[in-house]
Amino acid sequence: MAEEALKRTPLYDEHKEAGARLVPFAGWEMPVQYEGVKAEHEAVRTRAGLFDVSHMGEVVFRGPDAERAVQRLVTRDVSRLETGQVGYAAVCYEDGGTVDDVLVYKNPDDFLVVVNAANRDKDVAHFREHTGDLEVEISDESDDWALLALQGPEAAGILGNLTDADLTGLKYYRYVVGEVDGFYAVISRTGYTGEDGFELYVRPAAAAPLWCRLVEAGAAPAGLGARDTLRLEAGMCLYGNELDEETTPLEAGIGFAVHLDKEEEFVGQGALRRQKGEGPRKKLVGFKVEGRGIARHEHPVAVGGETVGTVTSGTQSPTLGEAIGLALVAPGVEDSFDVVIRDRLVPARAVPLPFYKREKE
Repeated sequence: MAEEALKRTPLYDEHKEAGARLVPFAGWEMPVQYEGVKAEHEAVRTRAGLFDVSHMGEVVFRGPDAERAVQRLVTRDVSRLETGQVGYAAVCYEDGGTVDDVLVYKNPDDFLVVVNAANRDKDVAHFREHTGDLEVEISDESDDWALLALQGPEAAGILGNLTDADLTGLKYYRYVVGEVDGFYAVISRTGYTGEDGFELYVRPAAAAPLWCRLVEAGAAPAGLGARDTLRLEAGMCLYGNELDEETTPLEAGIGFAVHLDKEEEFVGQGALRRQKGEGPRKKLVGFKVEGRGIARHEHPVAVGGETVGTVTSGTQSPTLGEAIGLALVAPGVEDSFDVVIRDRLVPARAVPLPFYKREKE
């Protein structure tokens, strides 16, 4: 039986023309790099980079019980969100394991929940399974949107020249609806890089002309490779690495997005409340490698030769010039441990997260 064909975003032709190296990712054919991961990473840190993240999923909740449904499904108390605000949250199973991490957009009449591409079908099935008793329509509208992420210190200047929307008054994790270069857009001051920047939700037909205008205006095309090194420096979780069905949001260090006092209890709230009282089975730590070598996903973490955890993400940080990583380890693990790299015990030390924090103006 033939493998299912990879999906392509509306920007596929632009990626090909720009000489991108395309790879399979979450069922999509996506650009991993153009000029090179390091150059694209540095462009985002010092100027502005442009990512195609149209593979992400957009699920809309409508109807009289829309808010109740979202409350039941996500760890954040969405009743605290104002219209025009975005909230980061997790979606959990009954046992507290993570289904996905998502962004919740509070619209005037409905809620938009943005899900990870690889989890789109699983998430929608989970959403419907747990809201069958409510008067809510759950609509997967992912194919109706393209998503561009413009990130970096020059992002506001570049975008400001193409829109009449008030970007200076737009706070972090807020959004406005307007036009960018004449195209309808939801302009969200969010991102996955640790830099200031915007995510632009536009109709698929607008994606290519808008991409070209932003590149002409100075944004460097950036691929999944730089997206991963940037989010790791910023200490941000990636589903499938730091988060999965075996790991709770509390263990993955995103307890700030878990509101255990919600009146409308979310799926898994009881399990997470118990875990908070009893203590986690593991904890997420950031670390720097002190010996030679780069820690990678699934490398064992050891203390005294005994395995005490696993590296979830690791890379050579382009900004810091050091090998960094995230690991899920036993709660009692202290500041020093070893990472097993090619059968060698390489010393590492825990450091506070994030590894990199931009200077605020």
